[in-house]
Amino acid sequence: MTPEYIVQLGQDTAMLVLYVAGPTLIVALVVGLAVSIFQAVTQVHEMTLTFIPKIVAVAIIVSIMLPWTIRRMVDFTANLFLSIPALVG
Repeated sequence: MTPEYIVQLGQDTAMLVLYVAGPTLIVALVVGLAVSIFQAVTQVHEMTLTFIPKIVAVAIIVSIMLPWTIRRMVDFTANLFLSIPALVG
């Protein structure tokens, strides 16, 4: 197991995390910003108004992206398992 392999594995893992979590975080950020702007414009400061739209938007994006996310994670795990014999030998 070379240091280059460890660095490449770390980079691949970080990119997978960004690909999997990125869309959900971006949607939550955009919806949160839109709700904050709406609250500032209308001066409605209801506490539940910030959570409900974010929860709904995140649930929708997760359900849409779930097959793609699972495929990426399964491919990464399969490649990781297939590289084990090369590490030992």
